[in-house]
Amino acid sequence: MYLKGTLIFFCGKMGAGKSTLSRQISQELNAILLSEDDWLSSLYPEEIKNFDDYLKYANRLKPFLKTHVRSILNSGISVVMDFPANTRNQRAWFKDIFLGEGIPHRLIYIDVDDKTCIEQIAQRQETNPERALFDTEEVFRHVTSFFQPPSTDEGFAIEFVKR
Repeated sequence: MYLKGTLIFFCGKMGAGKSTLSRQISQELNAILLSEDDWLSSLYPEEIKNFDDYLKYANRLKPFLKTHVRSILNSGISVVMDFPANTRNQRAWFKDIFLGEGIPHRLIYIDVDDKTCIEQIAQRQETNPERALFDTEEVFRHVTSFFQPPSTDEGFAIEFVKR
């Protein structure tokens, strides 16, 4: 029997630790790690100045990535995606990758309180000064206003991580 790779993706507020956990899991599983931040900063280094720019350029990646990730998963290699699954619409995009393909998945929901997220964002500003434009409490509050925790009625295999 031919095995397919597992799609692993994350839901959690900005600063919850999604990138850290995605790197850890990809190393543990020897899986491919795809980071939205890395793709966007490589492809559009000067274009993203605000949240609307981020949305515009992030949406440009998705059609290509969906097909590419599906091909990798169908070849038996697991993929860890450090892309946000923080709204129902974002999660629907992930579902479209694996639905109907017999591809297993894991949606890891990292539940962290706002205070801790803001503290972690402040630490990230110090260690990654190039992210200081977007790693602010103001951006956190704006992005969090759109956040929708996953629910069982969405049909995902959800793993809960409380920090």
